Amino acid sequence: MGFNTDLLHAGVVKDSKGATLPPIYQSTAFDHETAEDLAGIFGGRKMGFCYTRVANPTVSAFEERITKLEGGLASVACSSGMAAISMALLNILQAGDEIISSASLYGGTIDLFRDIEAFGIKTIYVKNNDWDAIEKAFTDKTKVVFAETIGNPCLDVTDVKKLAEIAHAHGTPLVLDNTTATPYLIKGIEHGADIVVNSSSKYINGNSNSISGVLTDSGHFKWTKEKYPVLGEYIKFGQFAYISKLRNGLFRNVGVCLSPFNAYLNLVGIETLGLRMKQQCENAYTLAKWFQDNYQDIKVNYPGLKSSPWHHIAEKELKGGYGGILTIRVGSKEKAFSIMNNLKIPYILSNIGDTKTLVVHPQSTISLHSTEKELAASGVFDDLIRISVGIEDPEDLIEDFKQAIN
Repeated sequence: MGFNTDLLHAGVVKDSKGATLPPIYQSTAFDHETAEDLAGIFGGRKMGFCYTRVANPTVSAFEERITKLEGGLASVACSSGMAAISMALLNILQAGDEIISSASLYGGTIDLFRDIEAFGIKTIYVKNNDWDAIEKAFTDKTKVVFAETIGNPCLDVTDVKKLAEIAHAHGTPLVLDNTTATPYLIKGIEHGADIVVNSSSKYINGNSNSISGVLTDSGHFKWTKEKYPVLGEYIKFGQFAYISKLRNGLFRNVGVCLSPFNAYLNLVGIETLGLRMKQQCENAYTLAKWFQDNYQDIKVNYPGLKSSPWHHIAEKELKGGYGGILTIRVGSKEKAFSIMNNLKIPYILSNIGDTKTLVVHPQSTISLHSTEKELAASGVFDDLIRISVGIEDPEDLIEDFKQAIN
């Protein structure tokens, strides 16, 4: 089936009462006929639901939809995108382990990597797509390679296939944050990613009404006790080792579960993901091209422009567009604030992926805690405005930016 058909029908189990959306199972726990039934579910010997912190029917419906879209083995939905990244990594890491990561990351992820240093987990940052530097960064402590499909807000595009090949040559999984691209533009697993993470608060939800995140396991990576001792007894589950350990350990015990109501809102929003992404990509290209053609003193960055240093990778890997985000450098922080304050249509807020156009000044917000070195590597400057383009008529956006600049 095609992408938009999958959005509506893939992984859907029709409701016995004829509802076209999964019901909201707003229940803390679930009753069972016998004590033996409940004991079997807790012991993993029987399918079913016992406690929403562990699993919930509405959340499971959302997870199944994401699994189908990403082409994976199974998914786990979490309370936020940052929770999903945390679970994806900490499920297999322990003190003394190292992460090799692209340096051009979302500021919140950099903050997270700094936090887990307290647990003895070190991150080695390298320039994205710098294959020599990536090769040299591997040690016997390297347990994960991490990257964003499209960096936020750097907008550098990762050559996922090449990065996966290098990671696998070292017996290491690739964890890919696909938030800014979504499975509409690229299915990371098809390009070799082992774990794909989406902050579903963004494009997947599409309406800025639910904080959530979801990780999808490809089931392809060959885990071993020698390199990943924390998986321990779960290695015997083969391709289900990673997801079984997560479900029965860290995810359950930390309690980063997604609420059933937010899962329901995601299920409503995801149905239009393809339609929204198509329009947002078209609008972003139109706006980026307009900036480039009309303002020589404004530096525009968008993977869809031939001037982008990552255009050739984007053209090779992304299907259906180049993303819904662009950035502009306008000369000074004061001018950036002035333009943002004079816009009539966009909202000034820190989310991305809404149906409405959103603008933010990354240096003073999402990258506030980054060092000067981290800011430079992430493409964050004091005169930078990040624009998450919505589905408005592009002519109206152009007119609004024109009056704000003038």
